[in-house]
Amino acid sequence: MKPGHKFLFGAVLIVGSVSLLMFQGVKETGVYFLTPTELASKASADPTFHNVGVKMGARVVPGSVKRDAATQTVDFQVTDGAQIYPVTYRGLVPDTFTDASDIEVVVEGRLGADGVFHATDVLAKCGSRYEATPEA
Repeated sequence: MKPGHKFLFGAVLIVGSVSLLMFQGVKETGVYFLTPTELASKASADPTFHNVGVKMGARVVPGSVKRDAATQTVDFQVTDGAQIYPVTYRGLVPDTFTDASDIEVVVEGRLGADGVFHATDVLAKCGSRYEATPEA
């Protein structure tokens, strides 16, 4: 075998191995990003979709936030206007997650077989602009 062919064979082997490792890493850490309606259609079409890691972007249903300070649990509902999902989260929520209306959130976690979204992470969108309060 010529030295040039050995080098080419080694380069192809290295590039192929690195590509395979990258593909497997992205496949294992990739997460779906869905709306509640898309999540409902995927869960109804494929029953094995429960307990698959997903991110869901939606708005918090006003008045649905229930906090338990003793266990640091927050229960609330999210909607995209068509589908509503109850969400439970254990931990500290961001400061921008308040009981005000029109809160946009991204929750990461798994949809349980019971229909409750068990969040492992909650991100709340902050206002795109802040305005000073008008003087009296």
